[in-house]
Amino acid sequence: MTDAWEAAVEAQIRGAVQRGEFDDLPGMGKPIPGRGAPYDESWWIKSFLEREALPSDLLLPTPLQLRRRVEQVPDEVRDLPTEQSVRDFVAQLNAQIVAWLRNPDGPRVAVRPVNADEVVRHWRAGRARREQLAPATEPVTAAPARRPRRGWWLRWRRRG
Repeated sequence: MTDAWEAAVEAQIRGAVQRGEFDDLPGMGKPIPGRGAPYDESWWIKSFLEREALPSDLLLPTPLQLRRRVEQVPDEVRDLPTEQSVRDFVAQLNAQIVAWLRNPDGPRVAVRPVNADEVVRHWRAGRARREQLAPATEPVTAAPARRPRRGWWLRWRRRG
């Protein structure tokens, strides 16, 4: 029975080749990705992250993700508008760190909460530096406000 099955499959493939159904397929003539490379158990995860343009940080255990976020705090708070928003951001990050410290999982990595006052001090210094470097420009006056457009359903309702 297996021979009959294989013969039927081969006949279908031969017919498709003769009809030209395998011509101009995407990737035709290109090498198979990963061919010749040593086998990697997580090849499908890496290809998914690359295909979906996701950061590879998602694969890190929680304490390493938290340490990475602590390192990135100055870049993340740089464009926040107010001191309170900076403090809120640091408080949210510290809440995540404390939650992990209470119930740690993954490798034992030292992660300490972030000092909000120090972050605010650096934020103020960076803001003052940017204000000194920015040229003084005239404020741009906004265009006159337009009357909001009414939806078509309001015009239709008026007709009836």
